[in-house]
Amino acid sequence: MGGASAGPVPMDGHDFALWEKRVDALMVLCGSKGLLSVHGLRRVLEDMGEEAFENYSYYDRWIAAINQNLVEHGVYTLEELGTRMADVAARGGTYGEATDG
Repeated sequence: MGGASAGPVPMDGHDFALWEKRVDALMVLCGSKGLLSVHGLRRVLEDMGEEAFENYSYYDRWIAAINQNLVEHGVYTLEELGTRMADVAARGGTYGEATDG
């Protein structure tokens, strides 16, 4: 965190989960549309504080930062996001359980 000693960086491979790949793609897309910059991402990540770096994964922090930037750009409100998340959750826990309902 901010130059603090954290020990050696593991150099073994990491098999990215599909959701992590999607977060990365979302970041690229938002950047290409002018909705996210490295400065905006860094600002939000730094505002999260040390606890977020201890408790959340890299991509958990990224999606939170992307979300904050999209809210700040007026792409959607937190209320709209909450409604949409509830709609998605109602479809089922897996893609196979999802319905168009």
